[in-house]
Amino acid sequence: MSAATETVSGGSARTARIVIYALLLVLAAVYLLPLYVMLTTSLKPLDEIRAGDMLALPRQPSLASWYKAWGEACIGVTCEGIKGYFWNSIKMVVPAVAISTILGALNGYVLTKWRFPGHKLVFGLMLFACFIPFQAVLIPMARVLGIFGLANSTAGLIFVHVVYGLGFTTLFFRNYYEAFPDELVKAAMIDGAGFFKIFWRILLPNSGPIIVVTVIYQFTNIWNDFLFGVSFSSGGASPMTVALNNLVSSSTGVKEYNVDMAAAVFAALPTLLVYIVAGRYFVRGLMAGAVKG
Repeated sequence: MSAATETVSGGSARTARIVIYALLLVLAAVYLLPLYVMLTTSLKPLDEIRAGDMLALPRQPSLASWYKAWGEACIGVTCEGIKGYFWNSIKMVVPAVAISTILGALNGYVLTKWRFPGHKLVFGLMLFACFIPFQAVLIPMARVLGIFGLANSTAGLIFVHVVYGLGFTTLFFRNYYEAFPDELVKAAMIDGAGFFKIFWRILLPNSGPIIVVTVIYQFTNIWNDFLFGVSFSSGGASPMTVALNNLVSSSTGVKEYNVDMAAAVFAALPTLLVYIVAGRYFVRGLMAGAVKG
């Protein structure tokens, strides 16, 4: 009787596993369908695209549209492709992510290990800043950038993203450091270590998981941002997202969907690579304390 019961339960478990994996495969296919369409369309000549079967594989695959999108496509009044705007985004994202991550780590360190009168109020205000919509800060931020002489520049966009992202990075590190043993900090203070030595030698080396979470979150948000880019930059100083919008929205000449898709793939590649390389560490970081509190 027990053997028969075990056989039935084992068969039920296998059936459930098969159903789950089949469902996951279907959902993954649906989720990846836009990427598939982008890649196949970017490799097709215009004649194949006009045939109307967007799901068909390219019969004569070519990278000509990729070369044109990178170095020859017309964006505005210039026909130099998206490469300059791509590097604008790189020059904006890397320092903005690094600065906001370091400042968020310092804020989290101060708010958990060097508490001061009113630290809960300060953290509450920074937490509130996370929920302020982008549109609400456009006019004040434009005024600040004008005063600092940073309008229409990559440095101005870096400043905007650091300021807007600081609430999130502080939240991540504060919650992570809240669970960090206070005894290690107190022992270091007894040994004569100061504020920055404790931070650089003890807390930061043990912050790998939350650093990965913060870098992925900030990188994705900043790279994919369009509103700040289109509001605070123009012309050759624009980031990749603005250039892509201008390319796709162009109403002059022949509409080259393969070039548009190739440019879209270029725009998506950095965040895709970040998630492929560090995606598993993102989940580990969340489980290690990023959402504790």
